[in-house]
Amino acid sequence: MRLAGDQTQRYAIAVLGHLLLIAAWHFFVVLGDVPKFVMPSPYDTARALLVPNYRWIENIVVTGVEIFGGYILAVVIGIALALMFSWSRWLEMIAMPLLVSLNMIPKVALGPLIIVWFKYGIGPNIMMAFAICFFPIVLTTARGLREVEPDLLDLVRSLKGSRWQVFTKIQLPGALPYIFSGMKVAAILAVAGAVVGEFLGSDRGLGYLMLQVQVTLDTAAMFMAVILITLIGVILYGIVLGLERALVVRDARIQ
Repeated sequence: MRLAGDQTQRYAIAVLGHLLLIAAWHFFVVLGDVPKFVMPSPYDTARALLVPNYRWIENIVVTGVEIFGGYILAVVIGIALALMFSWSRWLEMIAMPLLVSLNMIPKVALGPLIIVWFKYGIGPNIMMAFAICFFPIVLTTARGLREVEPDLLDLVRSLKGSRWQVFTKIQLPGALPYIFSGMKVAAILAVAGAVVGEFLGSDRGLGYLMLQVQVTLDTAAMFMAVILITLIGVILYGIVLGLERALVVRDARIQ
């Protein structure tokens, strides 16, 4: 009961903090007589949703697909690659330095190349989100798989356990705190990756919409697009947190 009460209190404080931020935003604009094209009020920002030409629903869906698609792809491939590293020390010694070098490439510089290779559309933006959030998952998962007790692995192998059984019964449960640590970081990066992709080359999505309304100085629509992008990211992060709480015991979580 006390744990549930603590969580409720934390959620209430978080909600209160957001409400205070909105109130501060409102009074700053109203009392400071700030022009709408510089900073709209919360009310004017919400009214931007009523403009039908902006196709909010379509753009939200497109950006959401890009974020979640790139993120899921990074989780699947990242965990699979980290697992192969745990099976082959030579593969890790060869591939990990390459991954580090590739991760150092500015992702914005990859944007024009991705457009040349895959043209415009949702696919290239999924690839951009994947490229940005892939490395943290590989890195933390590989570390988690290495943290398993060697004696425990030797015991399972002495009992003729297969590699898959070693992974599912021993390595995966022990590595889950590390995996979710990387997944939480990647959830934040996936949002940035998808939006960067839309900035560089896209004909749909909330990032693309921001570029379009910038020309007309519709700052309220830009603010609303930023808020919606943030909400998509919060939803993704919340899903990851929910999975972590369902699969990882409280004392084992990496904050």
